[in-house]
Amino acid sequence: MNDKVEFIIKQFVKNYSETRDVQTKWKEPLVAYSDAMDNMFYDLKDVVSPSHALPKDFLPDAKTVVAYFIPFDEEVVKSNIEGKKSSQIWAKAYIETNQLILDLNTFIKNELQKSGYESTIIPATHNFDEKKLISDWSHRHVAFIAGLGKFGLNNMLITEKGCCGRVGSFITNLKIEPTKRKNGENCLYKHMSICKKCVDRCVNNALKVDCFDRHKCYEMCLYNAEFHSDIGLADVCGKCLVNIPCSAINPVKIE
Repeated sequence: MNDKVEFIIKQFVKNYSETRDVQTKWKEPLVAYSDAMDNMFYDLKDVVSPSHALPKDFLPDAKTVVAYFIPFDEEVVKSNIEGKKSSQIWAKAYIETNQLILDLNTFIKNELQKSGYESTIIPATHNFDEKKLISDWSHRHVAFIAGLGKFGLNNMLITEKGCCGRVGSFITNLKIEPTKRKNGENCLYKHMSICKKCVDRCVNNALKVDCFDRHKCYEMCLYNAEFHSDIGLADVCGKCLVNIPCSAINPVKIE
């Protein structure tokens, strides 16, 4: 069934522009799976927040957590390199990909129900505490548990197709063999103490080598949301993801 789920995800993204009027283009997604009872989910209550949910909180008979990464097309990535403000193309991609993830999870839920299984519909974003800026279901962290990638210095998940894109996830009572988590790092700084380009790219001085000010980061995201308010809610920045070695690849793998 893992092949079927992966096929559904990849085909849905590939054909999305035929069902929705979108400007964004995406590369083929990456998909990974974890056991819903993996002990690492309990660790998220320490790593992320004491209120971080467990898979069984969404689905009592949860068997598998499916995580996927939808990479942005190169045009989207390049558009966000210059200037302090996020590009309109990047902001639009953020909005459209969030909707894509919601539509995809809804479609998968309906498809799984045809085979007698259940799954959840979890939004891509805006499911966080607005004061603490901490999510009760971190797609990036559950994707890490599923073996989809490793965290970079910029706090983004670096996959085999880089970090420029969006992560989605859902929980199902369909049992799928977990993806094996790889050893080592995908971040050049964590791997061999070089690079740090994401720190240099931060436009609001929120990202440092030894700390991260999530409130200063979100301050910039809200600035962009106001600037791009005519196209929808785009509380996004992304400057620390573009024009760096891990934007579209795993740089450690090709060193």
